[in-house]
Amino acid sequence: MKITLDRPRRLHFTGPVELILYALPNGNSTEWTMGKKPAPGDDWHYNIQHIRAQTAFIRKQYRHKNYVVAYLENDLKSWPAWKRAHADYEIIIPLIVDTLRSLFHKRKVNVHLNGHSGGGSFIFGYMEALRKIPRYVTRISFLDSDYGYTTDYGTILLKWLQNNRKSFLTVFAYNDAAALYQGKRIVSDTGGTWYRSHLMKQQLSGLWNFYQTITDSLILYKESTRRIQFLFKPNPDSGIYHTQQVELNGFIHSVLMGTRREGKGYEYYGRRAYEEFIQKN
Repeated sequence: MKITLDRPRRLHFTGPVELILYALPNGNSTEWTMGKKPAPGDDWHYNIQHIRAQTAFIRKQYRHKNYVVAYLENDLKSWPAWKRAHADYEIIIPLIVDTLRSLFHKRKVNVHLNGHSGGGSFIFGYMEALRKIPRYVTRISFLDSDYGYTTDYGTILLKWLQNNRKSFLTVFAYNDAAALYQGKRIVSDTGGTWYRSHLMKQQLSGLWNFYQTITDSLILYKESTRRIQFLFKPNPDSGIYHTQQVELNGFIHSVLMGTRREGKGYEYYGRRAYEEFIQKN
């Protein structure tokens, strides 16, 4: 297990720590996920997520807040595979969360559960272990990562959203059921995030009313208090838009959604708003 912390040089004396646990996508290293300016000969993965630069953008928006990102990488570079290899994952995953929280034991810590691709499996593992999401978890974001979603998880999410009025849920997905790679489908009708995210929305619609907004590239669903948001990208050209949802300010939006800085200085699925923060190494 490799855990890397990106924290401000100094924490502000007041206010809680906003601890974002970012479970890495399948096949990616922490260095690729953090990102940097590409140099000749660099692997292309360095230029597709830029979580470090997106974090710097977020910190500029909220200079008084203590945003800390923990990159969660396992030796198999796949959270679904790691869970299959560790029968005791329901013990280990909560221990990871609690250990990271304890690093800031003198402060209030708000936990954000976040992840891309297979990283969603880490979030589901946490939910399986506890069955009830603690109040200190204030934000959950699935960045095209809820492949394993079932209505059992929906029940847990629903209770969390009902019981914690300061909780936020953000779900990103594109129509991967229509995506083709070398002429072949990459997921079945029900195996991808498009189907699973719509299933989640349908389940939550039993308690919340969502209003729809359609743009030139997205279908958005929000409920009235802006605590829950689904961001769906149609796919008429059968393309693969898996990581673009992260790259095009997706991580920024997953953190700022529902705050007064939502949409300020950036547009989800617009140009990269964090270019100035991308480091050379």
